[in-house]
Amino acid sequence: MRAVFICVIVVLALLNAGCLDSRPVHYYTIETPPAPVIPGAPDGPVLMVGDISMPPGTQDGRIRYRVGPNEVGAYQFQRWTERPGTMISESLVETLRASGKFRSVMETSSAVASDYQLRGELYEFDEVDSDTIQTCISLRVDLVNLKTRQVVWGDLIRHEEPVRGKNVPEVVASLDRNLHAVVKETVEGIGHFLETQPDLSRAGSN
Repeated sequence: MRAVFICVIVVLALLNAGCLDSRPVHYYTIETPPAPVIPGAPDGPVLMVGDISMPPGTQDGRIRYRVGPNEVGAYQFQRWTERPGTMISESLVETLRASGKFRSVMETSSAVASDYQLRGELYEFDEVDSDTIQTCISLRVDLVNLKTRQVVWGDLIRHEEPVRGKNVPEVVASLDRNLHAVVKETVEGIGHFLETQPDLSRAGSN
């Protein structure tokens, strides 16, 4: 009986210390909605969407939050199914293909020769808590002419979106809307650049 009593005390101590926390981990993702199939422009450029780099603190997949100007944290039991940079890259590929402005849009693993590469750096992909709860996405994007190796267009896109509740699923829904707005602005910016620089739209065709 004494041995059983000791075991019970040890288990209770571990539970109290959080060592045997049995709460399930909840995983979330952001799905890119199906885009209409638009034929690519026969004389348009070929675009490769590169990997989106991320801060080291976002690599573990936990959903992050900020409180005030200085406090940064992450939910222990609410995580992404894949890295935010991957979700952004996949959304960019689908939306750029649906724009109909390119001969083709390739992922970074493709061996097809491309005219341009779109590369990006993610600074923020967070819940932000202040007087209200909102989400913030901050993404730097650059369009590189692969023939000259020069950055020919770039922008820092930052967008905030309110959270319509106080739980994590509502935070994810806000980030979903936020991501679509950031991707839309990025694609529109690239399209406008190519329209105003027709001599660059065929960078690799010579």
